[in-house]
Amino acid sequence: MGHRFDRLIVPTGLCISMSWRIDWRSSVGLLGTGLKYLAATMFVPLVVAVIYGEDVWVFALSIGIVVTIGFALERADTDPDLGPREALLFVSLAWLMAAAVGTVPYLLAGYGTASTLADPVNALFESMSGFTTTGATVMGEISLEQHSHALLMWRQLTQWLGGMGIIVLMIAILPEVAVNGAQLMASEAPGPDLQKLTPKIAETARALWLLYFGFTIVYICLLYGLHLAGMAPNMDLYNAIAHGFTTLPTGGFSPQADSIAAFSAAVQWVFIPFMVVAGVNFALFWHVLRGEAEIMLKNTEFRTYAGAIAVLIAVLGLLLIRGAAPPMELGGTTGGLTENTVRQAAFQIGSLLNSTGYATADFAQWDTHAQVLLLFTMFVGGSAGSTGGGVKVVRWLIVGKAIRRELFTTAHPDVVTPVRLGGDVVDEDAVRGIMVFTLLYVLLFGFAAVFLSLDTARIGTQLSTLEAVSASLATLGNIGPGFGRVGPFGSYLFFSDASKLLMIFLMWIGRLEIVPVLAVFVSALDGTN
Repeated sequence: MGHRFDRLIVPTGLCISMSWRIDWRSSVGLLGTGLKYLAATMFVPLVVAVIYGEDVWVFALSIGIVVTIGFALERADTDPDLGPREALLFVSLAWLMAAAVGTVPYLLAGYGTASTLADPVNALFESMSGFTTTGATVMGEISLEQHSHALLMWRQLTQWLGGMGIIVLMIAILPEVAVNGAQLMASEAPGPDLQKLTPKIAETARALWLLYFGFTIVYICLLYGLHLAGMAPNMDLYNAIAHGFTTLPTGGFSPQADSIAAFSAAVQWVFIPFMVVAGVNFALFWHVLRGEAEIMLKNTEFRTYAGAIAVLIAVLGLLLIRGAAPPMELGGTTGGLTENTVRQAAFQIGSLLNSTGYATADFAQWDTHAQVLLLFTMFVGGSAGSTGGGVKVVRWLIVGKAIRRELFTTAHPDVVTPVRLGGDVVDEDAVRGIMVFTLLYVLLFGFAAVFLSLDTARIGTQLSTLEAVSASLATLGNIGPGFGRVGPFGSYLFFSDASKLLMIFLMWIGRLEIVPVLAVFVSALDGTN
């Protein structure tokens, strides 16, 4: 790791510029180690393949290929010590390479077939959507039926691995990664705040993953328990595990073409609280387990998150009562306060607010008022430190307080007013970072919406404004479904390769919350001051 100084700007007007060189070898070498362990996770679908007698060779060969790639990259460098820029590069590359090697089973299974996943761009889209827990898909009902239980389980598993974060997992199990754990977690962690739960960052990573794993096990047991009780005939052990892998990470993939609409009302009610839980800062559950529940109850972001859910459910429920959805979307009812109306409202808000992306109804068929409300819900996002996507509740809180402060100080220029959250002063660097993130988020979202609209027109496909906007937001915010043809029961297959590649980029940069990825690009270029 070294520094290269080219030019520098001095007061005399002499133009000097400064540029930093990234030592990519240390990042790539550590990446190889991570990929070897990622290959080990493929033993889960390999076991499923053996049980069902399907695609055994696909996963056996995939493991061999990924391990070989890992060993090859590992030879690039043996020094695990990373500087700040190398840490950013490592985190960015880790997510990109995870999605790339995640395509291997898709490509092998689709080779020589008519599967949509036989196309490399489609395979990368599905893999990136999985690891970033977006849930957008190029697979329709026919495509799902073409593939084995093992391949669909791999699709589910990619979301579980990406939910709490593959870097956090590596810090928890790999000592060589834990050396740089704090800065790596800061680069990957969803949200602007990283709370250290234990004295050692590796122990914090293990604590978070144990909470995540524990919630997943409890959830799977509840789903399968409904099946054993006769309340969910099609929620067998395979489906219980498959959906356990995609609910806590707020992923949204389902091996069922009808998503959660394929299951009974009892199953749907079990999904709702766990989707809400997934959008809560997992550090708060750590405090609850330690007997410090008051920390959760006093947390400003948690109370705002819970309040937003309650208000949005009430508003959507009112719209549904007034007939926002066709009768067939509400079980044939024509409005009124029914169990189904409440369940549909609670499920859709619980799913979209924290970017899970499941659906029990085709809300693309609902009226404009309901769709606008759901579009607004997508913008909110989960909590910092959760597995949810989107902008995050804490950022909106701080943006609102920063705007209020700016208006106040404009009228009272002699008053110094810090931004406070829950009684604590928010560091000005954090406020600036949040404002930059929010601006970049809006700019990327707008640019992508325009590009998708123009590109689909180029290939002779008409994309409505709502469809373009929702597709852009759904991929950048790692939400998954949008409206129209990209609705909850739709597919992104009709987009051109150029549009799919843009959305792959959006999913990647959205999962890492934009700034770390862009910082890598900036550091790689010569800067001029």
